[in-house]
Amino acid sequence: MSLTAILSEIDGGDDKGVGKLLQKYNLENSHTFAFDHKEEDARIELCQGLLKVLRRSDHPLCQSTCLETLRILSRDKRVLGPVTTKEGILTLAGLARIHVVGHDGEPLEEAQSAEEERVVVEALKCLCNVVFNSVPAQQVGADVKLAEGLCARLPSVSSSHHEVGLFSLRLLFLLSALRTDVRGMLQKEAGAVRLLTDILERTLDVRWVGPYEAEAPKPEALPISSENNELAMEALKALFNITMSDSSDEDNDHQLRLIAGIMRHLLMLKTHTEDKTEEAHSHTINLLSNLPVRCLDVLIDIPVQGGMETYGGKNMDVVQILLDFMEKRIDKGTNYKEGLTPVLSLMTESSRYHREIRRYLKAQVLPPLKDVKERPEIGCTVRNKLVRLMTHVDMAVKQGAAEFLFVLCKESVDNLLKYTGYGNAAGLLMARGLLAGGRGETQYSSDEDSDTEEYKSAKPFINPITGHIELPMPNPMEEMTEEQKEYEAQKLVKMIDELSR
Repeated sequence: MSLTAILSEIDGGDDKGVGKLLQKYNLENSHTFAFDHKEEDARIELCQGLLKVLRRSDHPLCQSTCLETLRILSRDKRVLGPVTTKEGILTLAGLARIHVVGHDGEPLEEAQSAEEERVVVEALKCLCNVVFNSVPAQQVGADVKLAEGLCARLPSVSSSHHEVGLFSLRLLFLLSALRTDVRGMLQKEAGAVRLLTDILERTLDVRWVGPYEAEAPKPEALPISSENNELAMEALKALFNITMSDSSDEDNDHQLRLIAGIMRHLLMLKTHTEDKTEEAHSHTINLLSNLPVRCLDVLIDIPVQGGMETYGGKNMDVVQILLDFMEKRIDKGTNYKEGLTPVLSLMTESSRYHREIRRYLKAQVLPPLKDVKERPEIGCTVRNKLVRLMTHVDMAVKQGAAEFLFVLCKESVDNLLKYTGYGNAAGLLMARGLLAGGRGETQYSSDEDSDTEEYKSAKPFINPITGHIELPMPNPMEEMTEEQKEYEAQKLVKMIDELSR
């Protein structure tokens, strides 16, 4: 499709003709992501022309077609100049019906037609692309308070306007990810944490049975619908960005504990596919890692459902889910830094602060030793897998695994060496200045771990470097004749003589 023909039609003022040509262009380029450099100037001119049409046309079909073209063009950050101006952003915000400084967006009505809603969705998609690809657009978005306008829309996000809600949340996520000032404003002024929490409550059908305890999903409950799951994931990502700001203020404890309660509920739910469930758990873990560790008691303090007497009546269902998630990520064997370290960090800090969580994880990961014939890194238990990670090439992964095991051992060097061997633990001990033994700085309860009888009897024979019993090496001279021994001795003398020359 010739860009010259489209530009000529735009200049002629025939919006219907423009629409037909653009539909053909959109069809041809719907999957185009690499553009011809020779037509760069023409595409910049086309962006200007499309904005001109959008400002003069009030026909929804023409608007949505122009916006679709603009969305395709916005994949090329070199041609975004006309769109990244204040006028360009205000035009898109108006079509997306977002109230911003300098433009009062029309309210999003329940009774609007499908064509009108398509315009809103395409405008939001354009804004997502433009904000992602252009720093000037991010600045303009902050100046016109685009994020605040999106917050005003959040109470109406629902499955009835699924795509509008989805791309509104995605745009909010991008703005909060790319601008630290926007992130702070959303947390302190716009009340975004509460608004996003409300969305999660609605989409996940949270029903409170206690201050921070959600009703447990029934065994026969259906998985989260794909639409609600998409909305929840975008809300989680935006909340993750916003809660990266300082959340140490104890006045926010109630809101943060509510989030922790919702995250516990989400970890107990299933989606339509295993991959989507894993993705939901991953975003949940990322968000939990941002919350103050004091608020994570909500994960195990479930008075209505009850817990395990062994662990002070605390409920360990979610802790087991986190452990299963960690093991699954280890078994994948790829992308450890992004996929594994968040859950390792979450469990480490939770274990350090909450005694019951540490005791439960210790029992699952480092049960009392019985068989010490194999090296700690050999085998398929969770302990074996974590010990193998202690010598991983990636520093963050290596430190994360070692720190987790160290905390489970109550930061006792002797206990850690018992489960890992000195060779595997040397990196952590050197980093902490504990090569000579001792304990970390955290204070733990005084109860001591008891060794099994099997371990006690095997302990004198364990190699502290490798952490297992090594079979005695055979003496190579036992079966030699006297002549062979003399020959080997002469050979050794000759080699020493050659080295001394």
